[in-house]
Amino acid sequence: MISLSNLKPAKGAVRNRKRVGRGPGSGYGVTAARGNNGQKSRSGYSHSRGFEGGQMPLVRRLPKRGFTNIFRKEFNIVNLGDLEKCGLEEIRIEDYFAMNLARRRGQGIKVLGDGAFSRKMKIQAHQFSKAAVDKIQKAGGEAVVCEGDKN
Repeated sequence: MISLSNLKPAKGAVRNRKRVGRGPGSGYGVTAARGNNGQKSRSGYSHSRGFEGGQMPLVRRLPKRGFTNIFRKEFNIVNLGDLEKCGLEEIRIEDYFAMNLARRRGQGIKVLGDGAFSRKMKIQAHQFSKAAVDKIQKAGGEAVVCEGDKN
């Protein structure tokens, strides 16, 4: 009968640790399984990410193009069709996170005009697309732009 007191791993599943550098009788003495010479046989060896053994690394061989703006503002995208389904008369910034329409709190919220929208609502967000503002006003609602912190 199997119980916790007599459990064992499968045969061959557990192997002894390789103890290197313990003399020639162990089979892993002298060079300690590192080979004879070279940078990798020395203590303290480590190579940088992308290191190709002295060959010019791929990241340096390829041409560089474009520009990444480190100051760009990122936004959670919310569509008007999703806001119509929520059933609220007024949507504040906290409501987007409560209803899982937005997930990243450090970013702003931008409302896009995708989907059908026919309810009169007051919607707060950090940015609106022109199509979203047109649809909200056509339905008799109000689009309020919030300034300041993004959460």
